[in-house]
Amino acid sequence: MLALLRIRRTIFTSNSNILPLSHSHSHSHSTLALQPIQPLTKTQLKTLVLTNYSHGNFTDLVKNVVASPSVLFTACYNLAAPPRTPFLPERFTIESVGRELRENRFDVGACCVPLTPPSGRIHASPLVLPNLKLKVVIEAVRMVLEAVYDERFATFCYGGRVGMGRHTAIRYLKNSVENPSWWFTVRFKPQKFEHFHVEKLCCLIEGKVKDGDLIDLIKRLFEHKALVIEFGGNSLGRGLPQECGLCSILMNIYFDGFDKEIQEIRLRENRESRELNPKLNDSGLESGVFYNPVKVYAVRYLDEILVATSGSSKILAMELMRGVVASLEVDLCLCVDKVNTAIHSAVSEKIEFLGMELQAVAPSVLNPPMSQKAMRARKKYLRQKEVRALELKNARERNRRKLGLRIFNHVYKKMKRSDGFKFEFSIENEVREIVKSWADEVVLEFLGNVDECQEWHRSLTAGDFLSLRHIRNQLPPELVDAYDEFQEQVNKHLNPVKARKAIEEEEIREKEEEEQRYAKGTVDDLTRLCMKVDAPVILIRKAVKLFGFTNHMGRPRPIEFLAALEDSDIIKWYAGVARRWLDFFCCCHNFKMVKTIVSYHLRFSCILTLAEKHESTKREAIKHFSKDLKVYDMNGNDEVHFPTEREIKMMGDKNLSDPKPVDGALSLAIVRLAYDEPPSHCIAHFCDNSTRVFYRVHLLQNSLNLNPLENEKWVQGMGTIHESLNRKCLPLCTDHVHDLYMGRITLQDIDCSSCVDVD
Repeated sequence: MLALLRIRRTIFTSNSNILPLSHSHSHSHSTLALQPIQPLTKTQLKTLVLTNYSHGNFTDLVKNVVASPSVLFTACYNLAAPPRTPFLPERFTIESVGRELRENRFDVGACCVPLTPPSGRIHASPLVLPNLKLKVVIEAVRMVLEAVYDERFATFCYGGRVGMGRHTAIRYLKNSVENPSWWFTVRFKPQKFEHFHVEKLCCLIEGKVKDGDLIDLIKRLFEHKALVIEFGGNSLGRGLPQECGLCSILMNIYFDGFDKEIQEIRLRENRESRELNPKLNDSGLESGVFYNPVKVYAVRYLDEILVATSGSSKILAMELMRGVVASLEVDLCLCVDKVNTAIHSAVSEKIEFLGMELQAVAPSVLNPPMSQKAMRARKKYLRQKEVRALELKNARERNRRKLGLRIFNHVYKKMKRSDGFKFEFSIENEVREIVKSWADEVVLEFLGNVDECQEWHRSLTAGDFLSLRHIRNQLPPELVDAYDEFQEQVNKHLNPVKARKAIEEEEIREKEEEEQRYAKGTVDDLTRLCMKVDAPVILIRKAVKLFGFTNHMGRPRPIEFLAALEDSDIIKWYAGVARRWLDFFCCCHNFKMVKTIVSYHLRFSCILTLAEKHESTKREAIKHFSKDLKVYDMNGNDEVHFPTEREIKMMGDKNLSDPKPVDGALSLAIVRLAYDEPPSHCIAHFCDNSTRVFYRVHLLQNSLNLNPLENEKWVQGMGTIHESLNRKCLPLCTDHVHDLYMGRITLQDIDCSSCVDVD
């Protein structure tokens, strides 16, 4: 076992932050090496790639770009587990890797580590994992291909691109797809990338990149199974160790021709629709006639494809589906599952896409009007708000009256006992300003009350005998002028005609706006269809029950195999599942259901697991950890890892990044070994921490003796970690094992090829 540990253990030689060179180099090269290397920005990398562009093609990308020390260092920086720091790898020298790439003698097979699964399990073939050195080269190739192809991809191509993740695709469907009538998703049969697929992919790359070394490197990566692409599987975009970041962009390159064909179909249908109806605008309203033009929408996320039509017949949608299937089967040599690839009505049927359920509904379904109960609750709240405002007003007036009485009492006593006040400073102006502000508030409040103003206006204008002419002639002119001026001021400030007219106009305007909103909503419900995105509640409930969060009655229960973890690790495991679940489904319309499952089922399952571990009751566990599941660090400070109820209530549709799927965290548990092993380096990418703590991997499908290929027992569409990692031991430092629990890193962020076997 010690010999195996020595073989697996990574050897670090120094802690320098400079490019390492051999002692045989010249003094000038050594001086150059002492300069620290910084990771390249996206613009700098693109500029470096464009320097090798001539006559419409890219040439010598491996020798001049991929083998560049700055590019390799940037690849190391991208692979480094958070927190990322600009440092150079110490397990190998960047210069040696660059030299091997430039001389085309980089040995891919020597950098691949096969992991054999236990006998009698589902996966008979071993899992081939690249070591850290090969991962750096793969990441460098991915960066270069991204700089070449990213701007050339279609706008509806999502996955494996910066800012074009799963949530961005859902946001596009909700905001851009209008009035869908028919749609279909393309399902592939489980099929791996074979030799002829690789040859076709290389031919597609050669159309833009004239570099034999790059093509040869990609072929060797597929030959040694360092790159594995499986269509129709559940491993792509899941953060599982059997996938690679380069696979996403290679898949986008492979589908690029197909995407261009779909784009041409979309433009052709839109152009024909405009030519047939040139006088009708896109709003669809012309002389009271609503027009729904024929449009085609498409979204592709890796190997998941959704095509929708608007304003078309079912025959047109079927012809489009047949053309899409033929293009995939003939041009791309892929096996389409024709049984599950079928036309669906966008209104009457839900369709599954990107792990969510889509359906076309009326706008009132997404934004329903307030119910009678909600209206009563709102009126009650407004009444309570008015009562509280009145109480504050009365309290303010009471305090002012008390303060005024105290001031006058104090002034009276001073005036009575002495000849006058003698102050070093004058406060008359301050008191005058305070009293004036109080008086102004009282006057404004009085003038704002229409009923009181009307009562005073009636009292001051009733029985005005001075308005009679024969009496006015007998009175002095000064008195008549003063009376007229007084009546003018009364009409100006107390006459409520203008105020009542303004109130009536406001009521009429609000009523008209309400009628317009109702009419517009009615017309929209009859003429428009919006996209409704729901989380698959049935599958979520099945997953909750399968993984032991709830019992057969749907009530929270403890998970026994987590009792071997420490208290903080148990809470972090639940917190990682909860946060990833919330991030994944935050764009759904029924997100409230997911929040209920996280806030109730996962929280109380965690509490019951802690109670069972300590052989206590649920009340005692809640009393010790609280409902927020607080734990204390070494300094006695409390830490909250599980999202609080207030945080969960405030979460919603505000994430545009590609969320980390939760299924990998559900099926994985790592348990700390009871005894310490010899010192070893943490296998997180480019982590220089040493540790004696090892964690054993336990896969849930092995613990429950389940077969993920059986859809009746397994959750449909959920990925599974390869069987070869079961019961392997991972040397991880404290920071990165906590990040793995919390979902900040995945199994792709650690060097699984350096795992060890400990009896």
